[in-house]
Amino acid sequence: MTETATRPGGAVTQDRDRLYIDGDWVASSGNETIDVVNAATEEVMAKIPAGTPADADRAVAAARAAFPAWAATPVEERAAYLEKIQAGLAARADELTTIIASELGMPVSMVPGFQLGSPPFVFGYYASLVRGEKLESEGPGGALLVKEPVGVIVAITPWNYPLHQIALKVAPALAAGCTVVLKPSEVAPLNAFVLAEAVADAGLPKGVFNLVTGTGPVAGEALASHPEVDMISFTGSTRAGKRVSEIAAQSIKRVALELGGKSANIILDDADLAKAVKWNVRDVLRNTGQSCDALTRMLVPRAREAEAAEIAARAADDASVGDPMHPDVKVGPVVSETQLQRVRGYIQKGIDEGARLVTGGTALPEGIDRGYFVRPTVFAGVRPDMTIAQEEIFGPVISIIPYDDEDDAVRIANDTVYGLSGAVWSGDPERAKRVAKRMRTGRVYINGAGFNVMAPFGGYKQSGLGRELGPYGLDEFLEVKAIQE
Repeated sequence: MTETATRPGGAVTQDRDRLYIDGDWVASSGNETIDVVNAATEEVMAKIPAGTPADADRAVAAARAAFPAWAATPVEERAAYLEKIQAGLAARADELTTIIASELGMPVSMVPGFQLGSPPFVFGYYASLVRGEKLESEGPGGALLVKEPVGVIVAITPWNYPLHQIALKVAPALAAGCTVVLKPSEVAPLNAFVLAEAVADAGLPKGVFNLVTGTGPVAGEALASHPEVDMISFTGSTRAGKRVSEIAAQSIKRVALELGGKSANIILDDADLAKAVKWNVRDVLRNTGQSCDALTRMLVPRAREAEAAEIAARAADDASVGDPMHPDVKVGPVVSETQLQRVRGYIQKGIDEGARLVTGGTALPEGIDRGYFVRPTVFAGVRPDMTIAQEEIFGPVISIIPYDDEDDAVRIANDTVYGLSGAVWSGDPERAKRVAKRMRTGRVYINGAGFNVMAPFGGYKQSGLGRELGPYGLDEFLEVKAIQE
């Protein structure tokens, strides 16, 4: 099933030739495979099965057959399984660190904190949450309100925070009593196989969790359109989310979408400018700009734009770019050749439309001659209507946008089709909160607050539908029934 070797420098190569369906590792019905490419070396590091519609059908059939028994399994037993998966992931942390650093390109020193901190926690969190969930309650007019699992869930996940995004769907779905078919991104899929191994070791009943790898147009569409699927939980681009919605609408499936973003960081005139700008740069460079909630629009008072640009340029230039397996590197490559060309295209678009390139650009970073690397790039003098201020780039590119006053800053922040995240910096926390409440976005960070794994996460507008994390993440996978006597 698996052949594993380690390349010089610690990068991993790991072929996988089986899917996980109905509690067993099984061969795909097709013969095609997909190459998994190391983003730093441009070498093929593994091959995975290119799942077919027949594979999707087998997995959904297994999940459908397993659903009645799993839905009837007592909450305490479901929680115990989740805790076993939690322990299994924690035990595989070193393996997962190397895999994710290799397939994604995030620096190995940052993977444990930013990629692997949440997945075990999330499984444990939903184990605890579902134990205390009140699944039956008295409603208006004497109705008995009963929360029941939605049914068979298809989880389609992205490559940028691969295991984190998987956990945000699989853990609450299993806790709710749903059965799951997971289709991870074919760009960074190897971590999903490790999860499947943890699931198998936990002894989860057959068919409750299934793994099918493949491309979106083939395996993804076959799963999303399957008549026996009750819900699709999707994270990815807004374009792909629209397609998922179209397919799901044909059979009125429930849909949860976590999509793109073009998040704004409003730095008010009474903020610590240096601290706010440096924090903003670190936020964007953390995953080489490949975060749906990255604060890629930095809004600063017009009178302090030049100062902010100078601080941002220094911070970007100081970030060490290179081999993600090196312990001192802070910025790795983008994930693929396609992504590299996309980001370079946006940088050139910014130059062509008249933004001022403060640092960075389209060339490879100095001293690097291979890999999908992008120089950390800062633009100043960006107008709100420019392409780089409106469209999601998904790379290490920051647009500094000047504003005239607080109302102007809020207007600019809200002036995109997205609404996933945002931030506000101010010397007055109450003022910051007032501004945060005016932002049309699902989450706002004040003065450098950290990511809260227990708070709801999701977007307004074209950033998505529904919420993940916290109690809201569990509710997404529950139906409410009213029984009246």
